[in-house]
Amino acid sequence: MQNSPTPAPITSVLVANRGEIARRVHRTARALGMTTVAVYSDADADAPHTREADAAVRLPGNTPGETYLRGDLVIEAAKAAGADAIHPGYGFLSENAGFARAVIDAGLTWVGPPVESIESMGSKIEAKKMMAEAGVPMLTDLEPSDVTEDILPVLVKASAGGGGRGMRVVRTLDSLHDEIRAAQREAKSAFGDDAVFCERYLERGRHIEVQIMADAHGTVWAVGERECSIQRRHQKVIEEAPSPLVERTPGMREKLYSAARDAAAAIGYTGAGTVEFLATDDGEFFFLEMNTRLQVEHPVTEATTGLDLVALQLDVAAGLPLPSAEPPDSHGWSFEARLYAEDPANDYTPGSGTLWALDVPGVSSRFEGPHRPGIRLDSGVEPGPEGALIGVHYDPMLAKVISYGRTRSEACASLAGALGRAKVHGLTTNRAQLVRVLRHPEFIAGNLSTAFLDDHGAEALAAPLADNEATAISALAAAIVSGTADHAAGPVALAQAGFRNVGRTLQRRTYRVGEDEVEVAYIRDRSGARADGDLSEVVRVQQVRADAVDVEVRGVRRTFSVARYEVVGSDTVVEVDSPLGPVSLIEPPRYTDPGAEVAAGSLLAPMPGAIIRVAVSVGDTVTAGQPLLWMEAMKMEHTISAAVDGIVTELPVEVGTQVETGTILAVVSDPDSADPDSTYPGSTDTTTPQE
Repeated sequence: MQNSPTPAPITSVLVANRGEIARRVHRTARALGMTTVAVYSDADADAPHTREADAAVRLPGNTPGETYLRGDLVIEAAKAAGADAIHPGYGFLSENAGFARAVIDAGLTWVGPPVESIESMGSKIEAKKMMAEAGVPMLTDLEPSDVTEDILPVLVKASAGGGGRGMRVVRTLDSLHDEIRAAQREAKSAFGDDAVFCERYLERGRHIEVQIMADAHGTVWAVGERECSIQRRHQKVIEEAPSPLVERTPGMREKLYSAARDAAAAIGYTGAGTVEFLATDDGEFFFLEMNTRLQVEHPVTEATTGLDLVALQLDVAAGLPLPSAEPPDSHGWSFEARLYAEDPANDYTPGSGTLWALDVPGVSSRFEGPHRPGIRLDSGVEPGPEGALIGVHYDPMLAKVISYGRTRSEACASLAGALGRAKVHGLTTNRAQLVRVLRHPEFIAGNLSTAFLDDHGAEALAAPLADNEATAISALAAAIVSGTADHAAGPVALAQAGFRNVGRTLQRRTYRVGEDEVEVAYIRDRSGARADGDLSEVVRVQQVRADAVDVEVRGVRRTFSVARYEVVGSDTVVEVDSPLGPVSLIEPPRYTDPGAEVAAGSLLAPMPGAIIRVAVSVGDTVTAGQPLLWMEAMKMEHTISAAVDGIVTELPVEVGTQVETGTILAVVSDPDSADPDSTYPGSTDTTTPQE
């Protein structure tokens, strides 16, 4: 059943979503002359998508369950604001058949596929049965009781959703039961359905997907393919169009497109959708799932085809036909990188706090195109003078950075350069890992797989772009700029900074870089500043400005720009950007607060969140690495494990407890510790990413 082939003009559209996808839909809707309506949680009251809409309606609360997942409140908001259509974006309610039906029953236009299509694909278990009947190639499903040692590894997947949530790779039989239970918990939390299934796991497959666009008049387009093989925890982080595998495999593209069109025809599909496949290096492919919505990575298809997929969605929803029998040809190459507030070196732990700056050089378009070689930026955050607060309630994606070039090598180099030169201040991100992947010889050669990060060393790929020497020079630049500001502030600041009315003054400063410390020294005299100590042999300070230092290193001159962010009650953050790589420095406080000390063996919360499971009690004996409790934050489940063998002597939290960063979750006493004054921050395992 199709929505309706009869044109029904849309004049006002509400986007039942937030962040960059809400802004993306708003841009096209405005270009088509429609008014835009936003919904927002309390946490998003001042978010860009809220401010930019023609009208905005509050959804009281902060968590998704209170706000963006409340379909009844979203429909009420549409009616109150006079919207005649609802676009779901992706995630949240975008693949919820009940919500789509409620939208239609309310007399509103649903900008999505027919309810029956969503229902058909909503259960991956049933979807695979239907696709098998339609002749689409696929992997065989497995009942947990059928899994044997020789079948391992297997993949446990949530039936009702995607984006890596409710998904686990199982490599040992004795862990199968626990991993299924964990997947069920996550699936229930994310999608309201705890159904999961198992399938054979291809360790080094390639993730290929086909963009579908169909109208209610019988036209079905296969609008190019995308390769999304660079993933962490089953979540895509770098996508591209076209696929290098498909490009070099004769006949594969035609087979992929045919299978994708068959999948769409089997369920009477209309609107935008994506048929996803897992492929081998020899070009064999298997159906994974069909996403009945717009994808996060749709910009790479827009860049290579010149299409506006959101505009086509709105046209189809209004009953209009696609403009031609066949889609336009693809030209050039496009990449998308997802910039996350997370720490790849710490098991991808998501971060929260203040984002002070997000400045990507060379941006030629936002939320459209690009229609010529260049960079597109789609972001849901825009830091102002006070920065932008990145909370814990939603996905930690800061931006999608998209490049378009005439060739794959051009587009790849363009994106790596833009990310490498970007100013991203205030939060730890996956930027370095993205740049290192884009510049990796195997990636450049198109030799990809879903295990790329593991195969090439996820830890090495996450290493900072600035090496030790560049970090030390960055600290020197920060110290000189800070000292210059102190000097310019007058006699009081001069005295506090240690300067005297003499011809030559030696200054030392210590900064924290991650878990390490770096100390630098410089001499300031009437002629300016110069490095002291080890750096004096290789560094010459050329020019000092209020926010930058020009430094010559072994005869090569470079500029180190310095930005300093002070917040009352928090550490001072100093961000230094240079062609040698960005460096984030923390100025330790001059005096430590004795009340901030924690007991030895304390396990601290790595971020704000809620405790969802506790596996131990006070008095229990535990071993290093043993999971003690679990917390949920930013739609991800995190395992807090013991860092040492010992006894649980304190357990101040229980299921449901809301905690802030640094909250003591448990204390494990180690009677054999040689250092009774040491503290143990614990081990955190991020187990569930989300799209």
